[in-house]
Amino acid sequence: MTLFEHQSQRELQSRAPLAARMRPSTFDEYVGQQHIIGPETVLRRSIESDQLPSIILWGPPGTGKTTLANLIATATKSQFERVSGVASGVADLRRIAGEARERLGMHGQRTVLFVDEIHRFNKAQQDVILPFVEEGTFVLIGATTENPSFEVVSPLLSRARVFALQSLTDDEISQIISQAVATPQRGLAHLKPLLDEDATALLVNLANGDARTALNALELSTAATNPDAQGVRKITVGVIQDAMQQRSLRYDKGGDQHYDTISAFIKSVRGSDPDAAVYYLARMLEAGEDPMFIARRLVILAAEDVGMADPRALSVAMAAQQAYHLIGLPEGRIPLAEATVYLATAPKSNASYMALNKAMEDVQQTRNDPVPMHLRNAPTGLMKDMGYGDGYKYSHDYEDNFAPMQNLPESIKGRRYYNPGDQGYEPEVAERLKRWWGDGNRDH
Repeated sequence: MTLFEHQSQRELQSRAPLAARMRPSTFDEYVGQQHIIGPETVLRRSIESDQLPSIILWGPPGTGKTTLANLIATATKSQFERVSGVASGVADLRRIAGEARERLGMHGQRTVLFVDEIHRFNKAQQDVILPFVEEGTFVLIGATTENPSFEVVSPLLSRARVFALQSLTDDEISQIISQAVATPQRGLAHLKPLLDEDATALLVNLANGDARTALNALELSTAATNPDAQGVRKITVGVIQDAMQQRSLRYDKGGDQHYDTISAFIKSVRGSDPDAAVYYLARMLEAGEDPMFIARRLVILAAEDVGMADPRALSVAMAAQQAYHLIGLPEGRIPLAEATVYLATAPKSNASYMALNKAMEDVQQTRNDPVPMHLRNAPTGLMKDMGYGDGYKYSHDYEDNFAPMQNLPESIKGRRYYNPGDQGYEPEVAERLKRWWGDGNRDH
């Protein structure tokens, strides 16, 4: 590196955001993720024994994926090459592979290829990496916020270990803030920022487990606060609020956050927990989820999980969907909340849904015999002469508007698909069926 290049690098480092300047240079400085990088973990032992495999680091933003990749390269004395899944292409990968092969042959030094946002690489780009990983040209460290099971091609995934990073805890975020405030040169110590307890608590809370968000807001708040006579910058709650604007919400409409949150919503309603259900509804709405998607899920829930235990549930869900369609946001959230609470507190039964599933199995696995003659339509004289409709009993001509008949095809005679539960309205339905059909199969 020339003197000019060294000076240029120092200048870039000094102007880098606080989050970049404060990247740890040793594992002792690294905060969080002790479940994968602690002293006795598999990854830490493999690094210390210089037997590093290719790995995929999967976790939310601001949890230390890039920092960890840098530390691994440093600890193994490897050349660190970084590419972006957004901005880099096949030519970059081939160039790095060529240089890595030459470096390994001439100097015996390994190369760590860090692919940031590896999920942004398409299949062809990921396939280019595969042979270089297999032959050991470089060690791959991929970073992604998306589930690698869906976003990384199977051959590459099978040759890499996946390590899941977790959101940082409030204590860990607080520790990172304290380090930034107290660290000279790389940090903010020379600017003398001073956060009171309430301002620190707000910053930690709004960061939502994202160290980068916390440090960026801290840097902005410090710059926006004028020093007093002693040069101290007293950062208040108001300054933090202005810097953050709102909590850093993690949500991706097509990724894990979307599916995990809607799953939590559905399971909370099914589990009769209105508080959790409304909470996950609020998270989705605040993150910008399509309310019509939520409304459709409520309609499905009403039929699948409440069912005949409360037949009104489907009407409530449909009404909420129509109400939102009519009035939109923000007021449209109110009928969605009402429907959510109604379904969560309603008695539950999936008996009608299970009846359909069992009937579908018979349709798929048994012979589809002709419809019994007495149930067939007879619009012509020829059909009547052939016996279509013969023996049909018009229910309204009989007491209690009921006349028992064998309505299933002969091959599945006596099958029973719908078995009412004991919640809500269904005991009444069960009693009515018992009165009509008795306790046995409906094979009259």
